[in-house]
Amino acid sequence: MGNYASFNLSTYSGDDPEHVLYNRSVLCKHLGIDSDKLIFPYQTHGTDILEIDDSFFQLSNEEKSQVLNEIDGIITSLPDICIGVTTADCVPLLFFDPVKKVIAASHAGWRGTCANISKKTVQKLTDNYHCDPSDIRVVIGPSISANVYEVGKEVVDNFQHAGFDISEIVSTKNNSSFLDLWKANQHSLEEAGILRENIEISGYCTFTEHDRFFSARRLGIKSGRMLSGIMLLSTNYTN
Repeated sequence: MGNYASFNLSTYSGDDPEHVLYNRSVLCKHLGIDSDKLIFPYQTHGTDILEIDDSFFQLSNEEKSQVLNEIDGIITSLPDICIGVTTADCVPLLFFDPVKKVIAASHAGWRGTCANISKKTVQKLTDNYHCDPSDIRVVIGPSISANVYEVGKEVVDNFQHAGFDISEIVSTKNNSSFLDLWKANQHSLEEAGILRENIEISGYCTFTEHDRFFSARRLGIKSGRMLSGIMLLSTNYTN
């Protein structure tokens, strides 16, 4: 209802927990998985990335919540579990290596983008699964677009200090600065070795297309969150 209509999947934004659990059960039924196989973290705009392996499922629910706290990226090679991140203007990044058969999901707001969580996710996949970055496919999901994402000087300064080419990712209109998170993440991914043809930008703006997506900038922090997820299917899974 209200700012949480119609399919909020986050328990961290003030919605009725029972409504969220119901929405999750609907999603899990659609995906054909048990509720414990839907995994997403409590994000804090950091760059910590967690691997989900068999040991994760030996933990209690409380322990699972603890290890998922302050995590902004998840990687796994396990089939039939859906990993994801919740967003409402920030950028969801989904990764798939069809050679090593591993996946990842990362949350890239301006802080995470500036801190190169996209590049760090690629590095984590390389370190843990020996992926070749040129094999990895990445989707940059629905998020706020450069046309409307107005930012202050301190944000622009942060990106400049981090080594980003400001002329490529920041535009000026009516003495205001607008940041292109899609392009910033694309540049980071390419620097990490991802081929440009393996990067897909959805092109959907959560702020302007508020009839389809949640937007924290439009609705406020106390509003719904979308889940962008990815899953390896055991029916197509071979070692």
